[in-house]
Amino acid sequence: MKTSDFDYVLPPELIAQTPLSDRQGSRLLVCRRDSFELVHDHFYNIVEYLEKGDVLVVNDTRVLPARLAGIKRDTAAAIEILLLRQLEGDVWETLAKPAKRVREQSVIVFGDGLLEATCVGVGEEGIRLLRFAYDGVFLELLDRLGEMPLPPYIHEQLADRDRYQTVYSKVVGSAAAPTAGLHFTPELLDRIRAHGVTVASLTLHVGLGTFRPVAVEDVTTHRMHSEFYALSAETAATLEDARREGRRIIAVGTTSTRTLETVMAKYGRFVPASGWTDIFIYPGFRFRAIDGLITNFHLPKSTLVMLVSAFASKEIVFSAYAAAIAEKYRFFSFGDAMLILPSKH
Repeated sequence: MKTSDFDYVLPPELIAQTPLSDRQGSRLLVCRRDSFELVHDHFYNIVEYLEKGDVLVVNDTRVLPARLAGIKRDTAAAIEILLLRQLEGDVWETLAKPAKRVREQSVIVFGDGLLEATCVGVGEEGIRLLRFAYDGVFLELLDRLGEMPLPPYIHEQLADRDRYQTVYSKVVGSAAAPTAGLHFTPELLDRIRAHGVTVASLTLHVGLGTFRPVAVEDVTTHRMHSEFYALSAETAATLEDARREGRRIIAVGTTSTRTLETVMAKYGRFVPASGWTDIFIYPGFRFRAIDGLITNFHLPKSTLVMLVSAFASKEIVFSAYAAAIAEKYRFFSFGDAMLILPSKH
């Protein structure tokens, strides 16, 4: 299986640069896992495709303003840092740019000295371990000095930081948003619950895997970066009840999917769990945890489009993508959504 098998041509003008004014106003392409039949709709109508008894699983991670602009103390060279994950205390795994300028013991200054970082470890492909020094509360300083870590294909400034957060985000720790969830509003979630659907949450902090392209041609040799996940006792019990009773579990996004499939692969059922996952889902994977998936349209040759192709089949997914391009859907983080459902009963 080749990475190039998951390539497609996207007109640049279809890359959404800004979020819609109304979160739930995006378009929704509905398809079945085993059918080329497509339905074009809008996200605010998603309730019509859900059934009483379904469990909708959302990722409640909250994005850090994780992009920091600083200068090296000794040379005044401009350095950009992206926080990926906290390792211990004030030591963070980061992505540095340009990384070649950040060596062991390099000191980077942010905000005229409000925040400083010393490089205490050098990894591959731009990874740097930084120990931060500051007065006060780190997250407050980060909120003051940091910017939202928007993907590189978005060139517009984000006027409202909250538009890169889901309305249910609460556990701070991500370097990117779980973008399938950006379409929900509190009102839409209320309508979904009133329809008899349970909304359950888990946490997966999105990390380096989101920013790393697949650099190998043989898909099976790609290695995912580990990300932290947590599944609560309450959510595990809700999911296990649904599984035993044959009710549908619908994941909101690839991050929720990867968490649920990690737990199922490790324990054979839904149990309270937390830890690190580097699960890589591509065609041939046997799904055991989810029945349906809400997801955005993903980059060519990405691990995300591979995951979606594993769930529905590459042929169905790429047929749907071709239809979305023809209908001028908006793609990627601020773009439109897909709903992939199991076969009709």
